[in-house]
Amino acid sequence: MEKQLVELRHLASNARNRRTETGIPRVAMVQGAIPEHELAAVYDPMINLILTGSKAMTIGERTMRYDPASYFVMSLDMPAVGEVYPDAIGNPYLAVSLTIDPQMVGMMLADLGHVAPPPCSSGFSVASVTPELLDAWLRMLRLIDNPTDIAALAPAYEREILYRVLQGPHGAMLRDIAMPDTALSRVRLAIHWIRTNFKLRLRVEALAEIAAMSASAFHRHFKAATAMSPLQFQKRIRLLQARMLLIASSQSTAAVAYEVGYESQSQFTREYTRFFGQPPARDVRQIQRELRDGLA
Repeated sequence: MEKQLVELRHLASNARNRRTETGIPRVAMVQGAIPEHELAAVYDPMINLILTGSKAMTIGERTMRYDPASYFVMSLDMPAVGEVYPDAIGNPYLAVSLTIDPQMVGMMLADLGHVAPPPCSSGFSVASVTPELLDAWLRMLRLIDNPTDIAALAPAYEREILYRVLQGPHGAMLRDIAMPDTALSRVRLAIHWIRTNFKLRLRVEALAEIAAMSASAFHRHFKAATAMSPLQFQKRIRLLQARMLLIASSQSTAAVAYEVGYESQSQFTREYTRFFGQPPARDVRQIQRELRDGLA
């Protein structure tokens, strides 16, 4: 597989230290030391393949570290914190990702028509990479140098990547987000509501109704899928949104706290400090200083 990785690294070598579009729909790449505040975000469902170095992803109370020997799949929108590392000899982190389109997964399942794997409870995991999966990624990334072929060939290569994942340990996870009546697909509906209405007071019973589950079953399935309770999930969405607002605007901490749904500035400051490691004002000053230094 090393030969495949060498070519993939060459194809992705123009990536920068932020999300870099490739010209291929839903396919992006990134390289180098990524600022910490950019790795703390709400991530879209994705397949993430590391080509050099490694990455740690913390979702809820779970942290997973993976490298070119493995790949990461997230089938639900998740607030997460990431950290990237160069390889053992100092080569910078390099990775590519495919944003998952549940509709395309659903069409593939309809075409395949085979017996489904057992239901999956988690919305994210790591598995060992295979030569077949790397081959599919190679065909996809070669389109970077052949942009006129993208419209005709990218959909076929995307299906092949999804097919290889469906055939692997994460198959149930992908299948479950695309099927209308699985626990993961129902949790996905509740997550969509939380992301859209994160400022509002959260009632687990109302979310359970959206997911068409009892409150106890919903809470159990939500925590299994996200490694968080619904309330913890909402808090992290609020805190990530608040951090973005504090960095990008001149609003006060109190104004931002209320804007993202907190009724108490002191509670907001406590939870912000617990999640990001330092109080809002100090955290934002540090990030803004790092951004200025990066532009200098």
